[in-house]
Amino acid sequence: MKKLFLALSILAATATASQAQVLPSFQIGVKGGVNLSSLSNSTSTFNSSNRAGYLGGLWARFGALGFNFQPEVYVTSKNVDINNSTQTISSAKFTSIDVPLLFGGKIGAFGLGGRFYAGPLFSFAIDKKNNFGTAVSSATRFDYKDSNVAVTAGAGIDIRKISIDLRYEAGLTKQNYYDGSTNYKTRVSLFNLTLGYAFL
Repeated sequence: MKKLFLALSILAATATASQAQVLPSFQIGVKGGVNLSSLSNSTSTFNSSNRAGYLGGLWARFGALGFNFQPEVYVTSKNVDINNSTQTISSAKFTSIDVPLLFGGKIGAFGLGGRFYAGPLFSFAIDKKNNFGTAVSSATRFDYKDSNVAVTAGAGIDIRKISIDLRYEAGLTKQNYYDGSTNYKTRVSLFNLTLGYAFL
């Protein structure tokens, strides 16, 4: 009798877990977090160091058969310090509206699980600020483009309505940094860590 009860319990748990992954699901939530941005180019006269920024916005998730599609829209502040061989000579700050379209999978059941995903990200600059020191040429500038494309990948953990995500964003769009004599090509990349809450 005990063995039969145990077998039925295992069968019920397995069926519930399978159903949780197979049945279509839909969620909407909010998210916020921090990021660390850097520039891809590194030479003896031009490099960058990480600076913290922030992000906040909305996400939706459509799932079935263990897979999901997660579009998001959020405001992001990206900050970098630009250095020469001896010191920080300028800083740049870009605020953008970012729209990642993520495709991935999910494992787990009973409100607990892990996710992995990747996809393109489209970024639209709404504010660009350069702060150049007096020691550099007045011609020095960092030209952050109005529209940018990146690819992003990461993983997340769900604890009922709470989501924690860590992802890497690799910029594909080339940006221009001109130091008064040389024009460098660089890309903006970043890590971000976010906390989300599903309200639907």
